[in-house]
Order: sequence, then structure tokens, then C-alpha cells
Amino acid sequence: MKRFKAAVLGGSGYGAAEMIRRLLLHPEVELVRVASIDFVGQPLGDAHPHLEGLTDLKFENLTPAEAAKGMDVVLLGLPHKVSAAAVPPILESGAKVVDLSGDYRLKNVASYEAFYGGKHPHPELLGAAVYGLPETNREAIRKAKLVASPGCFATTIQLGLIPLAKRGLLKGAVEVVGITGSSGSGAAPQIGTHHPIRAVNLRTYKPLKHQHVPEILESLASCGASDVHLHFVPVSAPLSRGIFATSFVRVDASVTKDQIASAFAETFAGEPFIRLPKSRLPEVVAVSGSNYAELGFELGPVEDGARTLACFSAIDNLIKGGAGQGIQNMNLVLGLDETLTLRDPGGFP
Repeated sequence: MKRFKAAVLGGSGYGAAEMIRRLLLHPEVELVRVASIDFVGQPLGDAHPHLEGLTDLKFENLTPAEAAKGMDVVLLGLPHKVSAAAVPPILESGAKVVDLSGDYRLKNVASYEAFYGGKHPHPELLGAAVYGLPETNREAIRKAKLVASPGCFATTIQLGLIPLAKRGLLKGAVEVVGITGSSGSGAAPQIGTHHPIRAVNLRTYKPLKHQHVPEILESLASCGASDVHLHFVPVSAPLSRGIFATSFVRVDASVTKDQIASAFAETFAGEPFIRLPKSRLPEVVAVSGSNYAELGFELGPVEDGARTLACFSAIDNLIKGGAGQGIQNMNLVLGLDETLTLRDPGGFP
């Protein structure tokens, strides 16, 4: 018999589809409720065709308090600003919360207001939320009542830079270009995800002002890199899943390839979802459909007394960049093996 009970709010979106799929497979957690303002009364398969016939659950129109009643954990696939108001009544019910939105990721209220727009309805909870990147924050996540799962770009970029932060090699300007698939824009159709345009196109959006920038900087500072200026340009790509980030860092001329390799190997030793390919560089097809991240780098020649280090990172934006990491965090807060339902490698090609 499964020991824990879970509910999902915002159940009709792409992130929720992945959370639901993994919860239906989970040996220790039973999915009891799926709440949504769309598809109310309809089977889950009506919104998520790959779940057809796998469960008798239907979408319910529930308040956060109603959804949380009797639950051990509630996972939120709600939009930014909607999650902010949903969290307090769930916490009052005694359930733990894993939130996939950006509403509780930032500690700095001013940064939230600048990058997400408007006042935060519950700023008093920002300090209580634990940032949900297991590779840097595992023990705090285990004790948390509210976990703010990182953004997809934030996860990708941080993982490629954290080894440098921990070695004191990350300071000054960092230039990043991140290429992402269309599913990151959500299930609601819009111009940025319309197939006839997206399938044959590359375009940037929110250049140098993406909302994941302050989250990345806060997290890198906690890893020892407080003097960093991040210049980030996101790019929409003609693929449905995946993120590939290239981060350019200037390091001292004395830094060697072996030192960088050692930093990556030591930082991520024993991490179940981090891969450091030895015979190739990271690529999206290797991680698509999985909770794994691939990391790599290339070190350039000495120029003007320094060297350019290019760090490469690839993840599936919906899984390690969203729902899969949410399940990983759920496993941790419930005291379970964090890899449960997440070790599958995805498909190829």
C-alpha cells in the first residue's frame, strides 16, 4: 500500500502532465486529486492523451484548501502570481508544497517585483521557502515545508556554472545564450509557440531581462560567487523539448583544463542525475524525456592574459527543468529515495 497522498493543482498544463505521469507510476505516493479550472469533470486523458485509460481520476475545480485536505504533499503547476496566493492555505492544512512557479524562488522582494511585475501577496513566506535545486540544497529540501523548484533556464545555467563558483573561478561578467523548446511557454497557444512560425525559426525574447536572472544570481552567490554580472539572452528554437545553454566565462591564464574537469567531477560526484560525457559534449537529444542533465566545457587559448571558458549544459525543460525536478523535490521532502520514478533515460533519437 502506498504511504503518502498527493494532489496536483494546475493539472492541465504540460508540467502537470509530466508530474501526473510520474505520480501514477510512483511506488510510495498515491495521486488522489488533480485540480484545474479547465477540463472540469473530464478524464485526465482528455487533456493529456498519453494518460488515456491509466487512471479513473478526473479534473476537479477545487480551492487550494479543498485540494490539500488530507494530503501529505501538494504539487503546484500553476502560473506565476496564481501560486503565490494558493500556497498559504495549503500550508495551513499541514500538507507540504512543491511549487513549480517563480513565486517563491527569490528572497529579494524588490527583485520579484522588478522581474515578475506587481507586489508579492505573501512576502513573509519568501524567507521560509527553500530553493529546490537538489545538487546544492539537498539537506534543506529534506526539512522544507515549502519548496520553490527552480526555473528551467535557471537550472540549466546554474549547473554549468556551480563548479566554477565553488572553486572561486566565477566573477565579473558571464555571458550566456540559452536555446529552448516551445513547451517551456506552456500549453496555451501563443505567437511564440505557433508551429508554422516556431518550426522554421530562431528568435530571441526578453534579452538581458529574463526573470530567471535574479534567481541564478542568488543561487550562485550561495555557492560562493557573489561578484557576478549575468548577461543572458534566451532563444526560442524549433523543438518541443530541451534547453541548451552556453555560458562564457573569463578565467586566469594559469587555469588548466584538468583543473576545470576536476571542479566538475568533484562538485557532482555521486549526483544521480548529472552526466559528464567524456567522449562528446552535451546535447539535448541525450537528455530529452529524462531527468538527467549533461554538462561539459571547452577552454580556449590565452588571450590578453586570460582564457575564455565555454560551459555547456543540456536538460529537458519539462523534466529536470520543471516537473521531474518537482518530483525529485517531493521525494526528498517525504523522506524517500529522490530517484524514484526518475531514473528512466528517455528515448533516442
